[in-house]
Amino acid sequence: MREVKKGRHTHQHEGEVVVFIIGMTINRPWRVRTWFPVFAAMPKMLEELTADPDSGLLGYRLAFGRGGPLCIQYWSSAEKLYSYASDREGLHRPAWAAFNRGALKVPGVVGIWHETFVAEQVESVYVDTPVAGLSEATSSVPVVRDRERARDRLGRRGKPQARPSG
Repeated sequence: MREVKKGRHTHQHEGEVVVFIIGMTINRPWRVRTWFPVFAAMPKMLEELTADPDSGLLGYRLAFGRGGPLCIQYWSSAEKLYSYASDREGLHRPAWAAFNRGALKVPGVVGIWHETFVAEQVESVYVDTPVAGLSEATSSVPVVRDRERARDRLGRRGKPQARPSG
């Protein structure tokens, strides 16, 4: 069991943060030979990325969601994420090609989805939990007095946001 970090903590990071969520939907669980290779490809890619400090991957978290597994990844830039996705020497391209070949043979057995968020501002808080998420991918620091509220951690310093007219 991971050590619980007592108190309130937040992440500390300068620069761009890209949150990339990728998931797999297992539509026909009994077709293991079709979906298992898709499932097994992600840990190998994460290992490849983690071994290369210049890859741009800051960290990740594996989870299970409705329909199947998902991976929440934190990247230092969208450019590095897209560079990895299109790298002909990396593991992603062959895995993607294999998925497409398999999907053509037995459509509807397994699905893949992703969402990419380029964040201009990021706020986080972790209370009495092990270091996790963005604070694990970057660094975890105690919440200080002038950052106690979420809006303060976003850098808004308590100023109300302008509401759109209309």
